[in-house]
Amino acid sequence: MHAHLADRYDLISATISQGTLFRIEAALAALAALLVLAWRRAPADAFAWLVAAGGLAAVLVYRYLDVGELGPLPNMYEPIWFSDKNIVVIAQALTIAATTVLLLTGRRRRRRFA
Repeated sequence: MHAHLADRYDLISATISQGTLFRIEAALAALAALLVLAWRRAPADAFAWLVAAGGLAAVLVYRYLDVGELGPLPNMYEPIWFSDKNIVVIAQALTIAATTVLLLTGRRRRRRFA
């Protein structure tokens, strides 16, 4: 969703545009998904949890607080809800829940017998 929305936010910028930040978030989320599916280790699960939690925190902070520009980051305050933002919040919350389960239950490595 962040990749889909990025071009809409390219004009909101300080040193870095909000569109660029959206593309970075999309790349991190894609990497996290690949790691969780392919690597199947706790660090991958933790990385996915951190990406989702960081993204969710950013959405909520910039929805409810007008923090202004922070160094190279633009003012991303957007005090409205719309369908794409709702989808992002739901997806990130579900990712946090799923990766929390993975982290708490652990994954058993399959033993291969020759």
